Amino acid sequence: MYFDPLYLLFALPGLLLGLWAKSRVSSNFNKYSKVRTARNVTGAEVARQLLDAHGLYDVAIEETQGTLSDHYDPRSKVLRLSPAVYRTPSIAAAGVAAHEMGHALQDAGGYFPLQIRSTLVPAAQFGSSFAPWLFIGGLLLNFTTLAWVGVIMFAAAVLFTLITLPVEFDASKRAKQLLVGNGVLIGNEIEGVNKVLDAAALTYVAAAVSAIGTLLYYVLLLTGGGRRR
Repeated sequence: MYFDPLYLLFALPGLLLGLWAKSRVSSNFNKYSKVRTARNVTGAEVARQLLDAHGLYDVAIEETQGTLSDHYDPRSKVLRLSPAVYRTPSIAAAGVAAHEMGHALQDAGGYFPLQIRSTLVPAAQFGSSFAPWLFIGGLLLNFTTLAWVGVIMFAAAVLFTLITLPVEFDASKRAKQLLVGNGVLIGNEIEGVNKVLDAAALTYVAAAVSAIGTLLYYVLLLTGGGRRR
């Protein structure tokens, strides 16, 4: 099966949006990583303050390696922050730390979309890794059933990207409210957080657009709307 230019029609929107979103994340994070908060608190201190304010004393905070590798692990109840967030007293660090703390708050409150996303993790990982190969193999072997199995498995990965949107948007909304409501940020410092978190949210939108485009292309080929080679 040779490259089909029709694929570009489905892939380009997500690709272009993803590149734009990543550039915004990088520029905003770099900019506000250099702007200290008035209270001069690091990302780790921000996270601990917010966790304790909501009674989440059992959630640990750890430093993890990487750039923007920050995440909350609901299985081990650990909030992991990258060095640039964990150690830095900046507006960007405060925003990212509060966002991850928002996930911990979702977990504690039984936020339903987060529960669904956690359940979908194994299927999404398997689907994104192996489903395209099953689909291509089915087409090459003219084994339509195998190709459809690949499509169905890939659909699980697409569903994961869609359910991720409300989870991430809600965490950012909580973060902004927590930072202001608990007095971590003062004055117009929240404007920098808005730019950092809003840019990050676009990366999840781009991932969803890209996944949906690929899925639609697969279905188009199998239903006879595309060209097989």
